[in-house]
Amino acid sequence: MLDFAKYTKYSKPGPRYTSYPTALEFSDSYAYDTYINKLQNQDATRPLSLYFHLPFCRNACYFCGCSVVFTSKEDKMLRYMEYLKRELDILSKHLDCKRQVIQMHFGGGTPTFFSAPQLKEIIEAIKSYFPNFVKDAEISCEIDPRHINEEQMKVMSQAGFNRVSFGIQDFNEKVQIAVHRVQPYEMTKAAMDLARKYNMHSVNVDLIYGLPFQTLETFKETLTLALTLNPDRFAVFNYAHVPWLKKTMRKIDETTLPLPDEKLHIMQYTIDFLTSNGYKMIGMDHFAKPEDELFKAIEKGELHRNFQGYTTKGGADLIGVGLTSIGEGVDSYNQNFKDMDEYEAAIEAGKLPFERGVVLNADDQIRQYVIMELMSNFKLDIRRFEKLYNIEFKTYFADAIEALKPFAEEELLTMDENHIECSETGTLLIRNIAMPFDAYMKRHATSSKTFSKTV
Repeated sequence: MLDFAKYTKYSKPGPRYTSYPTALEFSDSYAYDTYINKLQNQDATRPLSLYFHLPFCRNACYFCGCSVVFTSKEDKMLRYMEYLKRELDILSKHLDCKRQVIQMHFGGGTPTFFSAPQLKEIIEAIKSYFPNFVKDAEISCEIDPRHINEEQMKVMSQAGFNRVSFGIQDFNEKVQIAVHRVQPYEMTKAAMDLARKYNMHSVNVDLIYGLPFQTLETFKETLTLALTLNPDRFAVFNYAHVPWLKKTMRKIDETTLPLPDEKLHIMQYTIDFLTSNGYKMIGMDHFAKPEDELFKAIEKGELHRNFQGYTTKGGADLIGVGLTSIGEGVDSYNQNFKDMDEYEAAIEAGKLPFERGVVLNADDQIRQYVIMELMSNFKLDIRRFEKLYNIEFKTYFADAIEALKPFAEEELLTMDENHIECSETGTLLIRNIAMPFDAYMKRHATSSKTFSKTV
């Protein structure tokens, strides 16, 4: 049973660990030539996961933490499409694109801000360079229900897309107005009906708690409405208010944000409501039906986490294409330029638009394994780790083991010679539990404006 009294005391800033080391450690000291060399020498037997950033939105949603370009101009989008194709062409000179592709994701911005013919053109360009998508590849797209029509859904379906995620956030009109995203229930339902008509195997929804004017009562109504849509998965995120990082968040009146106690009640109710309606909780913020492939992966200890969140498609090299996109190799992370002019200038020069990244040393790789195992599967097989790295765990991580003792004493985890495993409440605190293994945390410990709070 969840123990919220124990949970609340652990509120502190901490990473979400979509990578380790986190993006804060990325720098331009990772040289372009080193990046190219790593691309050219990737293991050809490893499959590929492709991420395409389609960054355009018509208007700002004030809660959004994504990298977005606001525009209503068609020529900007057409120009971006041409640079994407040119980036793919340069990439094909450094990467074996005939490797199997097991995953592809369109993120934004608003990918469906592009018209059906434009989406078709982008997809055809991708498949001309990457011809070997496996039969059961996970091909997904983030969708804003305000920007989707039947022709777009038909194009995606014909191209093999099988998973879509709809941003809802909240159905309350007062909340929607405050965050500059008015989206009636009927509009969302029509979009989700389209997805099912065109055979999207997994239809997911995103909600956010902690937004302006939200209360437990209003969020109960949002959850009840969202449940009528019968999504396969829910992602219910804690709003991270970081106006020092995201300028659009400065438009939110902080006095209208729910107090921590109210957020806790919302979270507690959300967990009870979704679990009583047939969904099972996956760690920090995901819920899915018991037959979902995520649960099969957790049972086998094979769930993975990357910049797209939880996935069953591990063991792949992630290739990021487009403005700000992040890629991941066996021992490195790399990120493209965030500035459009710099992005275009690199491609004009015949180079990939690589700006910065990090090469993992031996210690980084060891800690990455531990942190990602905990973040993904909420347990660590210590004996498997020791066999893999030929390291005595309790010696190498003596300081982390000591830091975790209070968690063990409060029954948030169990820890012995063979395993570290989180309790049900402990899974909600998995960021806190992972942090003692992070060698970089001391560097950021004095700053309250580096990470969002874990609770």
